[in-house]
Amino acid sequence: MENNTLRNKKPFGGINANTLRFIACTLMIMDHLWATVVPGNNWMTYLGRLAFPIFAFQIVEGFFHTSDVRRYAKRLLIFGLISEIPFNLMFSASPIYPFHQNVMFTLLIGLLAINELEKLHTFPKAGEVPRSAIIKALIVGTLKIIGLLLLSIVGFTDYGGFGVLTIILFYLCYRAKFSWIFQLAGMIYINIFALKGLSIPIIIGGSEFMFPTQGFAVFSLLLIWLYNGKKGRSSKALQYGFYAFYPAHMIVIALIVLFT
Repeated sequence: MENNTLRNKKPFGGINANTLRFIACTLMIMDHLWATVVPGNNWMTYLGRLAFPIFAFQIVEGFFHTSDVRRYAKRLLIFGLISEIPFNLMFSASPIYPFHQNVMFTLLIGLLAINELEKLHTFPKAGEVPRSAIIKALIVGTLKIIGLLLLSIVGFTDYGGFGVLTIILFYLCYRAKFSWIFQLAGMIYINIFALKGLSIPIIIGGSEFMFPTQGFAVFSLLLIWLYNGKKGRSSKALQYGFYAFYPAHMIVIALIVLFT
């Protein structure tokens, strides 16, 4: 099922999956550097806000085109565990920090959540199985998804429950007509109205408004909409290289902070 063409090519798209991932990694580095090595350069975190939605979008793309969801989840779990100490060292200068877990765990929980949604979507319809079986599947699936959302919150994963909801948003939009409208509405709600954080003043028509810096994440859609549905060059080295880049760059940043 997994191949080089992940979706039907968009006529206006010019960015393949590898390029999109590379852009997201670059934006993520900028955000991490702002938070550690070069604080005060706020433009770096404004751009860095675009990274997570791109990763969330690609989790959904990967889900629909992987041949083995369990192996996909296992890979995220392994690199989440590998990345945790580098993540802690970068942000807290301590190998153990239980109050904030790295984004790989958010992506993993999001993957498991959309897997449950897909089970509900593909469950036999009324007339094919007893109604009681449908009700049971709906209740169990819903409880699992709620449990996963709670896990992301109590587990202090990066972006928490709203990070998982971002992945669910892209999943729900995957088959929808005019999906860009729902993506835009969902991203505006999550990043401007729901997530809290720093804000910056913006003057429009002589009036001043406070715009949340997380709101810059909405602009990630401009890059996502340029995605052409193609995977790009494929190799195990490149695939695992992107995963390994996450803990590797955090180790480098942690060392820079330690020795400067």
